[in-house]
Amino acid sequence: MQHDVRPLIEQLDDLLGQLDRVNAEAADMLADVHPEHRAGAENLLHYAHLRTIDIRELQNGLHDLGVTSLTTAESGVYGRLAIARAVLRALVGDEVDTDVDEYIRQDDAADVALDANSDRLFGEEREGVPARIMVTLPSEAADDAELVLGFAEAGMDVARINCAHDGAESWRKMIANVDAAAEKVGRHIEVSLDLAGPKIRTGAVADGPKVGRARVTRDDAGTVLTPAKLWLTPRVVDLGGPGGPEDPDEAREGAVAALPAPVPEGLPGRPALPLTVDSGWLETLQVGSEITLHDNRSAKRHFTVTHVEDGGVLAEGDRNAYIAEGTLLRHDYEKTRATGVPAVVRKLRFEVGDEMIITSEVVESVPQDESGDVPRLSCTLPEAVAALQVGQPVLFDDGAIAAEVTAVDEVGEDGGDGGVVKHHEARLKVTRAKPGGQNLAGHKGINLPTTDLPVPALTEEDARNLRFVAENGHVAAISFIRTPEDVAQVLDELEKIAREHEDAGDDELAARTRGLGIVLKIETIPAFENLPEILVAGMRHANMGIMIARGDLAVELGFQRMGEVPGQILALAQAARVPTILGTQVLESLAKSGLPARAEITDAAFALRAECVMLNKGPHITDAIGILDNLAKKMGRSQRKNRIMLRRIRSWDGETR
Repeated sequence: MQHDVRPLIEQLDDLLGQLDRVNAEAADMLADVHPEHRAGAENLLHYAHLRTIDIRELQNGLHDLGVTSLTTAESGVYGRLAIARAVLRALVGDEVDTDVDEYIRQDDAADVALDANSDRLFGEEREGVPARIMVTLPSEAADDAELVLGFAEAGMDVARINCAHDGAESWRKMIANVDAAAEKVGRHIEVSLDLAGPKIRTGAVADGPKVGRARVTRDDAGTVLTPAKLWLTPRVVDLGGPGGPEDPDEAREGAVAALPAPVPEGLPGRPALPLTVDSGWLETLQVGSEITLHDNRSAKRHFTVTHVEDGGVLAEGDRNAYIAEGTLLRHDYEKTRATGVPAVVRKLRFEVGDEMIITSEVVESVPQDESGDVPRLSCTLPEAVAALQVGQPVLFDDGAIAAEVTAVDEVGEDGGDGGVVKHHEARLKVTRAKPGGQNLAGHKGINLPTTDLPVPALTEEDARNLRFVAENGHVAAISFIRTPEDVAQVLDELEKIAREHEDAGDDELAARTRGLGIVLKIETIPAFENLPEILVAGMRHANMGIMIARGDLAVELGFQRMGEVPGQILALAQAARVPTILGTQVLESLAKSGLPARAEITDAAFALRAECVMLNKGPHITDAIGILDNLAKKMGRSQRKNRIMLRRIRSWDGETR
């Protein structure tokens, strides 16, 4: 009995017709695409359309016949469907006029185009290492050229600088060290700089009392293993000078604390509590001197001086001490007051069902158990509070706390001159926190996954930094992309910078600006939902790519979706022939502790499906670079995105055993 393939042919005919209409409807959008991306943009729209319909029945039918399963159709959707239709028509004896050779050529050209776009953005790949390794530079990279050289020797292909930290002078030093390292290893290393974008954070939490702890360590039997320690440094006293206060005691009341000498490194046990004291009193101390005090609990404590050096005195005791600002210290009947005690950093604590208020007003939050009121938190982006709607989720501190908006109000106050000052407040109810409650410190991140925020992707600071990147770096990574309009803003700003260089007569710098690599960071729900349109908007620019920021995406989408979403983004980017960076937590345990978690190696292998893999900072980052580099070499071309290449597996070859 012959299998009836006519229904499959009809489905393919219908699909190809739909793709023809996609091209026609997107003509205006495609007209703005850079010529080098035109074929990729068309194929992207075809693939995106294919993923908006359910073709599993068609897939199964084609797979059963050994024609194709369409699971690796990303590189050439139209051609793969057309060839499948040609095969089916041949099976039933129909005349076939499909130019199969041309579709095969186009499919091969897609791989070539992706490689060329990757070379343009990241530099040429090293032989045998198809995925580049991007390394986030720590602040020390500005002054430690050997550190950067170690990264390069281990396999760093792209150096990443986070513009949320340090400053232009440090960035210049980092770039110079990267260039020097590249020259020594004999290959080019690109420099990518991340623009921070608008950051939404909680405001400050009011400080607690100025009380510090000097603490011992004990074994299980209660025996003291290491003593409590005080590190005493002199307090600078401004005696006024000409025209200043005549009474030294009066001057001491306005004394200004100097930057204390740093606590000696390598002290065993818990850190020493640094205090500043009167310099004359401090000079009377010598090894063996005894210091007594009554701590903040009225407990008498004794400390003995064990070390004296220029700038500081170390004293040790065998009991814990809680020392407050102004505590009296005594030695040989002479007294001084301890100063320089930092305030206790406090945190708010929330459990499921608790309420909080976020406000556009600048306030210092106070824990609920102290005020008795619902805690109020400032938001560093006031427009975000006004944009909230009832029912929308609000996430804090990388999703550690989740809440839902229950009410939004506009609150007015007397401005003092007859006017009314208005601000917005949103009342939230906590929907997720760890059992027993979750702490929330000040200045922690806020994510608003479903809120339409009326803010541009580029802040004024980002625009200034974009100019720096255009003049000094190779790639600008743009945060907070949500819509095609955000992409247009970035490209328009880049063109504005280029024209300013032209007007100044610097055509070389103008050309450099127009050729700057642009990476769009996909880190929000709107960015994922609008990804096809965002990619097409970015393809106005010849040198572009995307980054899958898994950390922020996981916060917004929820961890349960992170098994599928990165793969979906990789497939869409492959359809567009746009290079991809996959980042966040790749080999993170290895970088931080020196030992990888078992699942990390499998995760790293998945990450190598991207054209570039980003590693973050850590004390063992050089080891992580080396392991990822070795893994990339071993895998080589055995995988191409989600297409498994059937290379020889020597372990299964009996002749090699």
